[in-house]
Parts: sequence; C-alpha cells; structure tokens
Amino acid sequence: MKHVFDEISHEMSTLTTKRYSTSFSLGIRMLSQEIQKPIYAIYGFVRFADEIVDTFHDFDKAALLEDFRAQTYTAIAQGISLNPILNSFQWAVNYYKIPHDLIETFLESMKMDLNKQTYDEEQYKKYILGSAEVVGLMCLKVFVAGDENEYQRLKPAAMKLGSAFQKINFLRDLKADYKALGRVYFPGIDMNEFNATVKHDIERDIEADFHAGYLGILELPKKARFGVYLAYVYYYKLFSKIKQTPAKIILEERVRIPNNKKVRLLLSSYVRHNLNLL
Repeated sequence: MKHVFDEISHEMSTLTTKRYSTSFSLGIRMLSQEIQKPIYAIYGFVRFADEIVDTFHDFDKAALLEDFRAQTYTAIAQGISLNPILNSFQWAVNYYKIPHDLIETFLESMKMDLNKQTYDEEQYKKYILGSAEVVGLMCLKVFVAGDENEYQRLKPAAMKLGSAFQKINFLRDLKADYKALGRVYFPGIDMNEFNATVKHDIERDIEADFHAGYLGILELPKKARFGVYLAYVYYYKLFSKIKQTPAKIILEERVRIPNNKKVRLLLSSYVRHNLNLL
C-alpha cells in the first residue's frame, strides 16, 4: 500500500505550492500532466527549506535546517521518508536523476540566510546560484526527461531565467527583507540611499537575464513550454509594475499582481502560445 502514502505525499507537495504561490501554481497547472507531479515535489521541498530560514524565528533555525538537510539525503538514499514533502522530493530526485550537487548548492544558500545580512558581489552571485538558478536546473532535469545533451544546451538560459525571477523577488520584497529580516541582497547598496538611479541599474541587470531566459523558453520541449512561459509572463508583468513604481514606494510597499489580473494574463498567454506568437 506504499502507493497510497506516495500519493498522499504528492498531494501535500501540491497543496504546499498552491497555498504559498498562486502564480507558480498556475504555471505548473499549464505544464503537461506527466511532469506536474515532480515540479510540485521540487517546489514543496524548496518552500519548506525557505520557511525554516525566513519564518521560524522562535526556534533554532540552524538546527532545523541541518536536520532537514540530513533527512533529505536519508530520504534520497532510502527511497522513502515519513515527511511527505521529502518523500515526494526523493521520488523526483531518484526518478529524474537530479544531481545531488544542485540540492547541496541550494541548501548552502539557505544556510547563508541564517546569518548573512549584507552581500558583496561574489556572495550575491553565490546566493542567486543556490537559491534560484539551481532550482531552475532541477526543473530542467524534469523537462528534458534525462536527455543530457538537451540539459546542457538549455542550462545557461534556465539559470538566467531563475536569476531574473529571484532578483525580481528581491525588489518586490525589499521592505520585508530589509526592515523585518535585516537583509540587503543587492551588493554595494546603502538602503538609506536607495533611489531611482540605483533601482534603474538593478532593473537593467534583470532585463538582460530576462532576455536570455526568454530565448531558452522558446527551445523548451512542448510539454513544458507553456507553463514556463506563463511564469515568465507573470514575472515580467510584476517587473513592469515595479519599474513604474518610484524607489521610495518600493521601500514601503510590496508590489503585487492581483489574482484577477493573473487570470487575464493566463488567457492572453494561452492565445499567444496557441497561435505561435511567443
């Protein structure tokens, strides 16, 4: 009856994704049915690790993260975990042969969030690699279904897209990261002097990542293309709204895209995709 437990585990990963991110949930639902389950599994794993370092302030976060790391590798080695999120994730890792170095790089970035408050250029790049780019590569492993040549060909673009998404998250969450958690991810920036010029420089960097990531989307297998494109469209809309928002407002408010607009973006993106207008 292990298949029942496995199904419950996958349902928990799906529920976790839906409760934490309506945008990613929409994107995953637009993937081919056959690859939705492993992408939910990856997101659930990433989300739980992120929660440890971001919200469990009344607990020993370092100990919790290390325990989560140990349980992750035990689950992968044994092919099972009584933690449903890790049971779902280990299945995806073992079935799609997701490299362990991607997992370790991700967990190292989460570890940086335990103590790191400000980042220099090298640390900034290391954090983005682990927190976003390798997550894109985990998903890419699923998308190409074991085709190593395709994985290597699409790898640079997948990393750029993940980087763009993460940098937009940094801008969107500037208030919470700085005022609530004391973190400044963008290197060399004095938050007391965050202004239109600084914001514009960050936006130019994001624009370049977006362009490279978009070209990679066009090369994805059909079963994955529309779901990833939808996530791209949502993030680009969010990015556009951030660009139109003054720097001083970014420091005081979290820019959002309302759910009804997300639905409209879904419909317009679906039409563009079906008419080959990407």
